[in-house]
Amino acid sequence: MKKMYFALLASASFLSLGFPQAAANEAQFVTAPVVIHPDQSATPPAVAPIRTASADRPNMGGGFIEFLFGEGQGNRYQGQGGYQQQRPMLQPGEPQQTMRQPDISEPARPAFDPKYEKQVVEYDGKESTGTIVVDTPNKFLYLVQGNGKAMRYGIGVGRPGFTWSGIKQISAKKEWPDWTPPAEMIARRPDLPRHMEGGPQNPLGARAMYLGSTLYRIHGSNEPWTIGTNVSSGCIRMRNEDVIDLYGRVNVGTRVVVI
Repeated sequence: MKKMYFALLASASFLSLGFPQAAANEAQFVTAPVVIHPDQSATPPAVAPIRTASADRPNMGGGFIEFLFGEGQGNRYQGQGGYQQQRPMLQPGEPQQTMRQPDISEPARPAFDPKYEKQVVEYDGKESTGTIVVDTPNKFLYLVQGNGKAMRYGIGVGRPGFTWSGIKQISAKKEWPDWTPPAEMIARRPDLPRHMEGGPQNPLGARAMYLGSTLYRIHGSNEPWTIGTNVSSGCIRMRNEDVIDLYGRVNVGTRVVVI
């Protein structure tokens, strides 16, 4: 009887002291790796399912580590042992971002053709020194310099139905001129402004030389890519740097021959 009493007392002490340690061991057993020996037939205990990559997973720094543990979402190999950085995963509530598509609403503007650069060329025409000759078909303007030479500039000329020919004189010169479209132009283009102050955005450009009493001008342009084309309503347009150069070489009264 006494032996049974001591046995019960020992069991109670073991239970009171062993439960915490057993719980700790059990917690350690769940998280610790399971080793199964060849002679062990028991199946390993079930463990909690492994979390897969999701929007709330921690940032693993990208690169190879991200590829291994991020299920290929962070980076992707692209041959020769390298990898290509991809867009990071979105956080909850973050708006979806898409790649910006190229803007194709405007056609590409052609480059300025070097043949329309200002240059001194041979001139064998009959016009005297100081005369301006506008070659409409070939889109060149010549300032005759004498001794068989002329300064040649590239120009833009009138659209089909707006070209003209004749002899005029420069009746006025203006720097950064204002622009008031004539009534017939407003009728064709009601969207045009009724008046526009001079400046870089003004279609008359940096300088204007008015031809007689007409509405035609030799003027600059804020669209240099149109030089060498049939583009205007009858005016002769030049690049701003070229019209500034010509403006400084001629005076009011200069003879202008348009062919």
